[in-house]
Amino acid sequence: MLPILEIIGFVSGITGVWLTIRKNIWCFPVGIINVLITAYLVFSKTLFADTLQQLVYFVLLVIGWIKWNRVSAQSQVPVSTLETEKILPLSIIFIGGSAVMGYLFKNYSSASYPYWDSAATVICFIAQWLIARRKIENWILWMIANPMYITMYILKDLNWYAVLSGIYFIMAMMGWMEWKKNLKPAEHAG
Repeated sequence: MLPILEIIGFVSGITGVWLTIRKNIWCFPVGIINVLITAYLVFSKTLFADTLQQLVYFVLLVIGWIKWNRVSAQSQVPVSTLETEKILPLSIIFIGGSAVMGYLFKNYSSASYPYWDSAATVICFIAQWLIARRKIENWILWMIANPMYITMYILKDLNWYAVLSGIYFIMAMMGWMEWKKNLKPAEHAG
């Protein structure tokens, strides 16, 4: 039988992503429940970068919730594409953040898969930051990170979370397609 926390984490994870795809503000409180449960579970499996990620998600979800809440009922934060000039800084953040976190977790903790976990975590940090700004590229980053988590969760015997990451991957593809419909014609890259 599944522990109740895994079940709640599984359900709140799927629900939170589905609400994000729908651009529904309830994605934030549901996401907060999910990240708090997930933080506890991954910490117990020594996935420390993933634990840090969940705690940062908590902060980013609160910020996103505030940002989306400030928009009047008549308007929405528009879906847009990432500005070209932000690609290089975000790439540097990914490379540097992954290397530094991986090094620190490898040398100063008992973390499992420190570099792999750190790289996936930094990808997710960037993706979550992009969600708060309704940048469509967030979905591409989720499609990269989720297969990484599937592997780690299987190796750490978090099989329901591996399944959840597989569902997240499919939902990221759905999110990409749904948000792409909301781009203005001039914003479509192809």
